[in-house]
Amino acid sequence: MSQFFTIYPNNINLRLIRQAADIVRNGGIVVYPTDSCYALGCHLDDKNAVSRIRQIRQLDEQHHLTLMCRDLSEISTYARVNNAQFRLLKANTPGSYTFVLEATREVPKRLQHPKRSTIGIRVPDHPVALALLEELGEPMSSSTLILPDEVWPLNDAEVIRELLEKKVDAVIDGGAAGADFTTVIDLTGETPVLIRQGRGDIAPFGILE
Repeated sequence: MSQFFTIYPNNINLRLIRQAADIVRNGGIVVYPTDSCYALGCHLDDKNAVSRIRQIRQLDEQHHLTLMCRDLSEISTYARVNNAQFRLLKANTPGSYTFVLEATREVPKRLQHPKRSTIGIRVPDHPVALALLEELGEPMSSSTLILPDEVWPLNDAEVIRELLEKKVDAVIDGGAAGADFTTVIDLTGETPVLIRQGRGDIAPFGILE
């Protein structure tokens, strides 16, 4: 039976945030709200928890999870970023984007693209997600909470609790979240490349639709 925490974005309960962070540190999976939708999160390098997330979403080993970071300083620890990339990241984080960047040696191999040594990096624009990341003091491995055979992510914490209470360790109810994907942009080349159009605006990257 998973725990259920109600944490209001405009009035963060730090005691509950600490409890959720402890669950992550101890190998658990938490459902938490982001600026695009609800997501599944676990400890950065917990092989068992990552496998459980894959089972929930029915993902194979080729589908890599996103590294959810709290700020730009964490991004630079886990991804190689040049000056041009840094300017783009600074102007568009936090936000509803996932950026594909070249991974550093700090990133566990299982989180990298198997052929390209890249990693998806995200800084969410949501008070609850950022508070959880701040308490952890490190990124989380994360995945959009969309169930197999569904088209859109789940965005109602009560429904999520009913569906996943035996598969996750905690559900954080942060109120109504969006039900959209992030915009995924590959920054590893000379110019940004759109991988997936989502909630984030592509105009700042000079990408034509």
